[in-house]
This record gives sequence, C-alpha cells and structure tokens, in this order.
Amino acid sequence: QVQLVESGGESVQSGESLTLSCVASGDAISIYCMGWFRQAPGKGQERVADLESETTTTYADSVKGRFTISQDNAKNIVYLQMNSLKPEDTAMYYCAAAVRVGDRCLEGYVYVGQGTQVTVSS
Repeated sequence: QVQLVESGGESVQSGESLTLSCVASGDAISIYCMGWFRQAPGKGQERVADLESETTTTYADSVKGRFTISQDNAKNIVYLQMNSLKPEDTAMYYCAAAVRVGDRCLEGYVYVGQGTQVTVSS
C-alpha cells in the first residue's frame, strides 16, 4: 500500500507557474505508475499526466507543453510542474498510483491522495 499527500496548490494569476508535490509513504513509488488528475467544480475527472516509465510520459492535450510530471524515487516524491497557468486549469489536483505489471500500467488508479486546490485567476 502507499499513502499519498499532495501539497503546493494555491491561488495564482494567469501565466504564473506552480509546482505540486506528492509525498508517498509505505510502498516505494517506483513499483507503481504514478500520475496526476484533476477535477474542476461541476466537471468530471480529467487525467492530467502519467509517468509510465522513466522515459514514457503522457499528458492531456489541454496541458501538453505546459505541464511536466516527474518523480524522485530516492525521496519517494512525485511532482507536477505547471507553467503558463490558465483560468481553465483551476481545479482540485490529485496524485494517484496505478498498478504496474512489468512494463505495463494497469488501467485505473488504486491509490489517490486527498488533493490540493489550484486556482488561477485572469
């Protein structure tokens, strides 16, 4: 099992940057596929970024080129660097872990943190 605690969310102006952190305890994050998703008020969940391997990352089209996911296995922390923030990025951001089987990431997150709020004003 792994417990995930996010931090770093705050209120910023459009165009600014933020880095979200997700500190994991319990299992090493290296045995999972780590990712971030978000949920805005009144909207469904949107998968933002996934780190499938050290060299394979996927991003939602809405954040491609602006957001970067990374992880520090030694510290057991996952990061989401967010640049050029837009008002439409306003949401609760969640760190999550999916089961890894060899080189494959199984569909669906099995562990999710409590979230951190990001608010971007124009």
